[in-house]
Order: sequence, then C-alpha cells, then structure tokens
Amino acid sequence: MSRDAEVDPSATVSTGHPAVLIAVLCGAGISVSLMQTLIVPLIPELPNLLATSASNASWAVTATLLTAAVATPVFGRLGDLYGPKPMLIACALLLIAGSLTAALTTSLIPLIVGRALQGFGIPIIPLGISVLRSCVPPERVGSAMGLMSASLGVGGALGLPLSAVIAQHYDWRVLFWFATALGVAALVMFATLVPHIPPRSADRLDPLGALLLAIGLVSLLLVISKGQNWGWGSALTLTLLGSSVVVFAVFAWWELRVAAPMVDLRTTVQRPVLTTNIASIAVAFGMFALSLVAPQVLELPPETGYGLGQTLLWTGLWLAPGGLAMMITSPIAARIAAARGPRFTLVIGALVMTVAYVAGVFLLGAAWQIAILNIMIATGVGFAYASMPALINAAVPISETAAANGINALARSLGTAISSAVIGAILAGMTMPLGGHEVPTLTGLRVAMVVAAVAAGLAAVLAMLIPVGEVAQEKRALVPNEA
Repeated sequence: MSRDAEVDPSATVSTGHPAVLIAVLCGAGISVSLMQTLIVPLIPELPNLLATSASNASWAVTATLLTAAVATPVFGRLGDLYGPKPMLIACALLLIAGSLTAALTTSLIPLIVGRALQGFGIPIIPLGISVLRSCVPPERVGSAMGLMSASLGVGGALGLPLSAVIAQHYDWRVLFWFATALGVAALVMFATLVPHIPPRSADRLDPLGALLLAIGLVSLLLVISKGQNWGWGSALTLTLLGSSVVVFAVFAWWELRVAAPMVDLRTTVQRPVLTTNIASIAVAFGMFALSLVAPQVLELPPETGYGLGQTLLWTGLWLAPGGLAMMITSPIAARIAAARGPRFTLVIGALVMTVAYVAGVFLLGAAWQIAILNIMIATGVGFAYASMPALINAAVPISETAAANGINALARSLGTAISSAVIGAILAGMTMPLGGHEVPTLTGLRVAMVVAAVAAGLAAVLAMLIPVGEVAQEKRALVPNEA
C-alpha cells in the first residue's frame, strides 16, 4: 500500500481529557517562550561574567533568535510529515540539552551553543496548535488554539520579572537550571499526555528547501540584529543582505518546482495567509517595542528629568501584569472570534495597540502609568495573537497545519527582530550624556512609541484587507472537526 493511501488528513484523534491537554501544551508554550527573555537581566553583566566584550556577549541573545527562526518552519513541516508528538519530544530534548550546556559553563562559546539549542523550543508552539486542532472538541478548539498562540507573548512578558527575581537573589546559572527543569517537565508531559497523531501529509521532507531557507533566514536575521553594530553600509552587512536576497530567490524558484516543497509558496502568498503573516510581523513589532521603551523609562535615574529610578526587580514587577492580562484576554478573544470571526478580533487587537501607543506618549510620568500602558498593549496583543491560528488554518489544508503555523510564528520572530533593530536605532540616535554614558532622550522614547503605533495601525489595515468572502471559512476554522 502506498503511503498516500495510509494518510487521512481529515482524521481526528480523541482524547479523554482535553482540558489537561490544553493546559499541558499552553504551559509548555509559555515555558519555551520564557527562554527569549530569560537572559535579559543578565545582558549588562555578561561581559564581566564571561570575560568578554559586550559585542561578543550579545551573541547569547542572537543565537537563540537564529535557531528559533530556522527551527520553527522546519519542525512545523516535520510535524506534518511524521506527526507532531515525536517532534515535540525532540524539541524538548534539544531545549534540555541547551539549558544544561548553559548551566554548566563559565565561558562564552558553550553559553552561545546552549542558547542556540534553547531556540529549538519555540517550534513547540506551532506543533501544539496542530495537536489541538486534531484532538480538542469543536466547541473548545478556537479558545485552545488562541491560548496556545498567545503563550508566545505571555511567556515573553512573564520572563522578565521572573528572571529578574532569580538573577537578583541567586547565581546567574540558576536561570538555566530553572530552564532545564521546565524542559524536563515538558518532555515528561509530551511523552505521557500528548496522544499519538498520525502524519497529516504523505509527502517527504525537502532537504534542499530546508537548507536554502535556513541560509536565507540566518543571513537576513544577522543583518537585522547585527547591522547597527557592524554598520548598515559595511561590507559584511551588505554582503549578507545580498546573499539573503539571492538565496531566497533560489529558494522560491526551487519550491515552485519540487513535488513536495518545504514551504507551499502558492498557499503562503494567498491573500488571507500573506496578509495575516505580514500583520503578525507588525503586531510583534509593536509588542516588542514596549519591552525596549518601558524598562528604559522605569530604570533611568530621576536626574534625567523623566527617569523613574526603579530597580531591575521593581521594573519586572511593574511589567508583570501584562503577561497576566494577555493570558486572561486570549480566551475572551476566542469567544468573540467564534461569534464575529477571527479577522474581527485581529482588527480590534491591533486598534487597541494603536490607541495605547498614542496615549502612551503621554503616559510616561509614573510607574503606574507605564503599568497601565503595558496592560493595554498586552490586551491588544492577546486579541491579535488569539486570532492568528484560525486565520491561517482557514486558508491551508489540515496536512499543512503545523508548517503554516510555523511560518506564522516565524513572522512574529521577524517582527520582534525588526522591532529590536528599528527601535534600538531610534533610541541610540537620540541620546544625551549622563554620568559618562549616553542615555535615550524623552523625545527619542516618544518617537519610538509613535513608530510602534504606526506598526500596530498597519496591522489593523492589513487585517481589514482579508477578503470578506473568507469570513465564514474563518469561523469554520474555529471548529475544524465538524463534518
């Protein structure tokens, strides 16, 4: 019998405890997204801790970004080809290996290797969405996928205060022992509580496509994340940028001709998928912008005239309610999406972010004001992220669920990387001297907020451009198990 005859993409898998499955996968999603912000409190201290330069130490952050960007679409595709459960287990094992490597080191290179391996945890989110689409009852699948999607933002928001508490009271390696424990817990739960789901596709992996995608993404993300340090007009930056353009062109040519492409470009460029992914970049840009602006205002000394002089720990505590707001908002957004369609909730989420950033220009005078601003932004992100899986699933066959959601997660990663580069350049370009150092001016901080408002507004416009005829299909994507 051919493999094509063995695979039924429409087949569903029943689970006796859907609430447990939802909790396991969403908890794992929050845990792996913690890895992106886990190291943030250590960044100023890494050069001293590792006896290296600040430029070299920054690779501890960049390495995770690069591997997560490459692994997310690749593991998503593997999940469709071989079933999501073995891929979830593989991601957890790599995450554990990376966390242990970082926890046991006292030098830069092993830390970078460990952080790179931690990036393999991010594909757990699109793989989890694929599991939920296959296993959760129709009446709960919309809210479940919304929660799983939002876990990427929730974990990132909670990571800063949690890691600040650990870093302030314990040795810095405790952060990575904590990450190891989370990885082990995820591995055990994946092995025991996630049901086996048959492959949704009879195709085979496209190795050349995966390699080209990896090279193109790494080249592009290096330009985005390191271009400011290297110089935007430097030979290295321009070479990498040109290489990424050429590699992506070859990748597109190959993917349109191979029988089983790594990424189905014909589906990816369809208007509902393309606009959702571009809107995801804009939403992620807006979400990450506040994580660059708010800590600056909270931690800068009052001598600046606008700094609030908060400690690292208190900065984390003031920002922690944002993660909780996103967690609470996501199921509410899913219920609204079930009634009005996920396109509606995406528009609402982006508009809430836009209004919040405009108001935020005038909400920088007190810590409680920034906390309110952060809650507003988190609420908007919760609405937006909760809508994205349904928008993507409505436009792709179930055999491409994990791969398509992997591309959407990649789009969000691109958004945060672009936000880091753009907002970082704005803040670095508008500074004033203070105690022998350059710090961002109030004008620079406000300009960054305005740019973030424009990005969020763009996301709202893009969401409105999703074809009207897709609304009914979007609603059906929230209950995909219905016959």
